[in-house]
Amino acid sequence: MSGKEEKNNTQANEKAGGDFPLPAYLLPWFDRNKRDLPWRKSKDAYAVWVSEIMLQQTRVEAAKEHYIRFMRALPTVFDLASCDDEKLMKLWEGLGYYSRARNMKKCAVQVVEAYGGVFPRDKALLRKLPGIGEYTAGAVSSIAYDEKNPAVDGNVLRVCARAEGDFTPIDDAGRRKALTEKLAAVYPERAGDYTQSLMELGALVCLPDNPKCGECPLRGHCVAEREGWQARLPVMPLKAEKKRERLAVFIVRTPVGAVLRKRSQKGVLAGMWEFPNRPFDGFGAGEEERERKFLSDILEVWGMTEKNGQEKEQVFMLRGKKEHTHVFTHLVWEMTGYVIDLPSVPAGMQVFSAERIQKELSVPSAFRWCLDCI
Repeated sequence: MSGKEEKNNTQANEKAGGDFPLPAYLLPWFDRNKRDLPWRKSKDAYAVWVSEIMLQQTRVEAAKEHYIRFMRALPTVFDLASCDDEKLMKLWEGLGYYSRARNMKKCAVQVVEAYGGVFPRDKALLRKLPGIGEYTAGAVSSIAYDEKNPAVDGNVLRVCARAEGDFTPIDDAGRRKALTEKLAAVYPERAGDYTQSLMELGALVCLPDNPKCGECPLRGHCVAEREGWQARLPVMPLKAEKKRERLAVFIVRTPVGAVLRKRSQKGVLAGMWEFPNRPFDGFGAGEEERERKFLSDILEVWGMTEKNGQEKEQVFMLRGKKEHTHVFTHLVWEMTGYVIDLPSVPAGMQVFSAERIQKELSVPSAFRWCLDCI
């Protein structure tokens, strides 16, 4: 940070101290403006917990139908604890970050075994469960049990940074802790509604860009609105450049289905179904022969080729290529898909029909574009 920026931020913090987001401003607004969301129809701790885990790294609109489908299939924590892993992954398909689903099952098993299927209302006990951090523990205890425990997520950090005129970087651990304590001091009896009102304000009004200050219940009580600092707050961390990897993806078709395999149990998309792939550097114009040799060598190593009589030539038909880019949080995959036909099922390979893949297997979004080619 430059000396000028540091001076400006010091002056800004000296001007801070506007009215803190209090229930008296937010609860009436929330009662009038809250969205009709499927997880708000129940205060059951299991239902609240499922929705909070789904909404991590997933937009509300994308999560709604998944939530309804998930709760129909697994309406209780007992159902989730006993759910087959493949079924669970299929129910989670399309939400990404599949480790969330695995941790959910671990958590469900522990809730069943240690608490008889009832989520504890105590925040400290919730924090000890697999996959439940400070935010989720606060959300479940406040929304399900009206415990006065804040749930500080990105929306809440943004609302409060603007309301207070606070230029502390949003990723500062001390800021999150101090804000949690400050919010807890003003929590009303309607703790769950207050938690959701802060989230809702950030989602509907106090937007990252172009906030709708004219519609805000904190108008006149917000430092950023008063001083014109909306674009400067909150102070965001510098984003690290995403690592980029190139992959050759083999969409291998046989007379009875496509070849899929399971990924390693470690790393990105651990244990998920995928189309076979490997890192490569790509090929430019005029490198067709080298490209075909690359395909032939890889298919031979994987045991996916046959000899054509006495000839050494490998039997496969390249039907086309397709480019696709998939963006993870910290990683970008630049993929070239090779659509390949084989005359028979390779020994030792798992082959599935398109219908079975759609109905039974969970293929992560990084590879779902391949399904259009089979």
